[in-house]
Amino acid sequence: MKVFASFVAVAAAFAVGFTWTDIRAGIRPDLSKFKPKDKNTTPALTPTQLFTTEYRRIQALYYKPINSNQLLYAGMDGMLSALGDPHTQFFEPYVNEEFARSTAGQMSFGGIGARLSPDPLGVKVIQVFRNGPAYKAGLKGGDIITAVDEHVVAGETSDEIVGRIKGKIGSIVKIRTFRAGKDTVNFDINRGRIIPPSADGNMIDGTNIGYLLVTGFEQPTPDQFFATIKELERSDPQGLVIDLRDNGGGLLSSAVDMLARFVEFKTVVTMKGRGERIETVRTPGGLLHAFKYPIVILVNERSASAAEIFSGVMRDYKLATLVGEHTYGKASVQNVIPLPDRTSAKITIAHYGLPSGTAIARKVDDDGTYISGGIKPDVEVKLSTDPNVALGNLKTDNQLQKAVEIILQKNPKAHKN
Repeated sequence: MKVFASFVAVAAAFAVGFTWTDIRAGIRPDLSKFKPKDKNTTPALTPTQLFTTEYRRIQALYYKPINSNQLLYAGMDGMLSALGDPHTQFFEPYVNEEFARSTAGQMSFGGIGARLSPDPLGVKVIQVFRNGPAYKAGLKGGDIITAVDEHVVAGETSDEIVGRIKGKIGSIVKIRTFRAGKDTVNFDINRGRIIPPSADGNMIDGTNIGYLLVTGFEQPTPDQFFATIKELERSDPQGLVIDLRDNGGGLLSSAVDMLARFVEFKTVVTMKGRGERIETVRTPGGLLHAFKYPIVILVNERSASAAEIFSGVMRDYKLATLVGEHTYGKASVQNVIPLPDRTSAKITIAHYGLPSGTAIARKVDDDGTYISGGIKPDVEVKLSTDPNVALGNLKTDNQLQKAVEIILQKNPKAHKN
C-alpha cells in the first residue's frame, strides 16, 4: 500500500506541475489532456508542420529567452547531417561568407607574398608571388629567411615564423636571408594585402622543367593557371609538373575551363542525379593550347573533388602521368543553395563518373578508415617520412623527384645544360 500511495503522490505532483500555470492564471485546468487520445481522431502532421509546431512550442514555453536563429540553425544543421552525407552541409552566415570568399579567391591577409617551407635555418622561400611586396623588394625563390625583425628564427616552426612575417598592411617587416653565393641579404618589405594565388609556379632549379602548384579550383584559378603556363613557357620548359597534392577541389566549372586548354569538346564527367537524370559535362572549344612537352601530375589522398576530376581526365585522355598516392575518392557534385538570413546549404545533387568509367567513390570501414576508392596513380610513390620534407622542394620532396625523373626519361632535353 505504501508503494501505491507513493505512486499516487508522484502522479499528483506531475499533474499539479502540468496544470499549475492554468491554476495560477485562474483558469480551470483542462484535464482532458490526461485522457488517452483516439489515434484515429488526431490528424497526421506533415514533417514540415511538425517541425514548425515544435519550433513555435519551444519558443513559447522554454523557461528563458532563446536565440531563435541559433535554434533554427541547429535544426537545419541536424536535418542535413541526418542524411549521412559528409559533403551535404548547412552554412551559418559567417561560414557562408568565408566559403563564398574562398571560392571567389578573395581570402586575404597582410604579408609579403611568398610561399615558404621549413628549413633548419628558418624557412625557405619556395615561391614569390608575382607583383607582390616580396617580389618588388627582390626576394627570390631559394632564399632562406633566417631572421624577422632582428629576431633569429632558427628552430621555430613554419607557422610561428609566418606569424612573425604577417602583420598590418602598410607596416614594414625586416627580413634577413641567406642567399647562396651572397651569404646574408637584408630586406625591408612593406606588408601588402596578400591574396594567395590558387595557381602559381616557377622553373625547378637545375632543370628545364616547370613546376605549377594548384592549391584549389576557385573562380580565378583558370586565368591564373594559364597565365602561369605562359610565364613558364618564356623559359622554354621541356616538361611540366602540376602539383595537386593537398588540393581539396572547388568549382567544377574551373576544372572544365582548365581542361579546355588540353582537349576540346571532350567528356569531363557524366553526372547521375536523382531518378534517371543524366548530364554530361564537356570541355568547350576554342581554348586549346599546344603543349609540346611531357606532363606529370602529383596527387595524394588529400587531392579531392575537382582535383580528382582534373587529374583523372588528364590521365584518361593520356595527357599526363599521375605520380604519388591514391586520391580521396569524392565522386559527388554539390550545389550551394542560398537561404534566407545570409545562410546557405551545400547539397549533393549527383554522383559522377570519369570518361573511362572508372569508379572512384571512397569506401571506409566503421571507424572511418580508408578501404578503397580514389584514383590510383600510374606511378605510386609514398611521401618520405623525413621531418625535413618540404613539398615542392626538389632536394627533399621524393615525389617531386620521381616526377622529374619521369620527365627526364621522356625528354632528355629537360636536363639543364
